[in-house]
Amino acid sequence: MQKYILATGLVLLTACGAATEQNAESAKAESAKSKPAEAHTRMTPSFDCAKAQGQVETLICHDAELAKLDRKMAQIYEAALVNIPASEQPKAMQRGWIKGRNDCWKAQDVRECVLQNYQSRIIELQIQAGQLEVPAAVIFDCGDRPQISAAFYSQLDPVTAVFTFGKQQLLATNVRSGSGAKYQGRNFEFWEHQGQASVQYLGDKYQCELRK
Repeated sequence: MQKYILATGLVLLTACGAATEQNAESAKAESAKSKPAEAHTRMTPSFDCAKAQGQVETLICHDAELAKLDRKMAQIYEAALVNIPASEQPKAMQRGWIKGRNDCWKAQDVRECVLQNYQSRIIELQIQAGQLEVPAAVIFDCGDRPQISAAFYSQLDPVTAVFTFGKQQLLATNVRSGSGAKYQGRNFEFWEHQGQASVQYLGDKYQCELRK
């Protein structure tokens, strides 16, 4: 009887040991599965973070949303090069944009500055390379100033417009306003309400009217 009890105890201990070992192996397998998934979902920018320089590039490497935008921008830029004429110096323009993006370390809100730079550059490249359907333009007469041709890309978020006047072509995005539609770009503001537009460019202010 005693031998039977001892033998039964040994069988139980062996079974428990095998179950514990099996559970440990299962846990290891699950852990091994989760690691590649985590690595797969981690977003990295288009540049090598080991060579990141300055506050802005370091920020991008540690911010998933900015890293995703950087990779998206790089893909759109490569696709845009096919359709942008060499005379427009797209590579020099891109280098200039990168320098401007990196200057966001001077901004009060560095991350917001970087985010806006990516969003505007992506839209700019898409429009410049003809990757978006071009909407019909509307014309504003500005008296003794050059008339303004405005094309509003309502399919974008935020809505973005290309304003052409004289030899200038400016990109501006829709911003919140109390009334009418307000667009802001670099050194440029266009505020339209019921066909009347107020324009500011490089400190110069004047009025325009929608041509009917």
